Amino acid sequence: MSGVRDSGARGHGDVRVDVVRPGELGPGELASWRLLRAESRMPASPFMEPEFTVAVGRVRPAARVALLGLGGERAGFFPYETGPWGQGRAIGLGVSDSQGAVLRPGLEITAPRLLRACSLSAWRYDNLEAGQDLFLPGGAEGFDSPVIDLGAGYETYEKELRAQSPTFLRSTLAKERRLGRAQGGVRFVFDERDPAALRTLMEWKSAQYRRTGRGDRFAQRWISDLVRLLHKTRTPGCSGVLSVLYAGGRPVSAHFGLRSPGALAYWFPAYDPRFARYSPGLVLLLRMAEAAAAAGIGLLDLGRGAARYKGSLMTGRLRVHEGASTRPGMGAALHWVSREPARRTHRFVRDRPRLAGYARETLTRIGGVRGG
Repeated sequence: MSGVRDSGARGHGDVRVDVVRPGELGPGELASWRLLRAESRMPASPFMEPEFTVAVGRVRPAARVALLGLGGERAGFFPYETGPWGQGRAIGLGVSDSQGAVLRPGLEITAPRLLRACSLSAWRYDNLEAGQDLFLPGGAEGFDSPVIDLGAGYETYEKELRAQSPTFLRSTLAKERRLGRAQGGVRFVFDERDPAALRTLMEWKSAQYRRTGRGDRFAQRWISDLVRLLHKTRTPGCSGVLSVLYAGGRPVSAHFGLRSPGALAYWFPAYDPRFARYSPGLVLLLRMAEAAAAAGIGLLDLGRGAARYKGSLMTGRLRVHEGASTRPGMGAALHWVSREPARRTHRFVRDRPRLAGYARETLTRIGGVRGG
């Protein structure tokens, strides 16, 4: 790989593949990416827009984009990150909630051919979006990603919520009123630009990770840098949105996510534990849904992962997959040995509620010891 574009373009049939760094994408290529994505009619996830890949490229030196050309026209984009021994991964793996390639419908290229052009023996993903059949081997696992449909407006959604989760809604709204009475009023800001509020959110979230025995994502510098960078990003396809609930003039809960014109991705929520009895995170989420609908956003993607509140709030689901696309050879065997045993063990525990409960209790205890 050169410091600029890879001059060794790889041809596969009539498809030409060039590999570049995200920061080397020109205005025309960015426009082509957006157009191909819009033509795909897939949910307008901000993670699949070029701005997210460009941002990751600024904090992850191994980020690359394969440019696919056909007949002199741009036919697709495949963002990824390189790794040792050709072990690639989805761009922003670990924090990106929608992954895959952006391709012209009907483009004839196989995953092994594309991986070979990118010098990859395997490409790992954990949130491959539905419809990316190119990368789906038989062993990939499917998961539901709950969503809230706001296309008909917030009032329609709240009416549906009253029907499907009446106790949940009444309880949350009552807690919001109590919080306001106890603290001298509640104020919600959908798009807070104050960097201090973002720092507060990240501190809360780091403390939550430690309290629950999980790895602190914000201890990884590239994730912290990426969030700060995206908070400053203001583009039509991908913008950072920091939402904050204030009570008595102080922040009590906050969320940082990404939005596109039609979707808001629920990403990093946290709250001040001192106000836990008021469920400030749930209050914030309802106000976010209301504000998103008012801004013309039709979908709030709650993201993969089981949580009771998601079951109460969701109106539908998207399908995502976890696994890897490989091409025959030693690289594929290396991927299996290094990844599959741990993934299968995790799946075994997750599919057995009692074991999963013990695992969560253990993590919480570990977090308590660390915090002590």
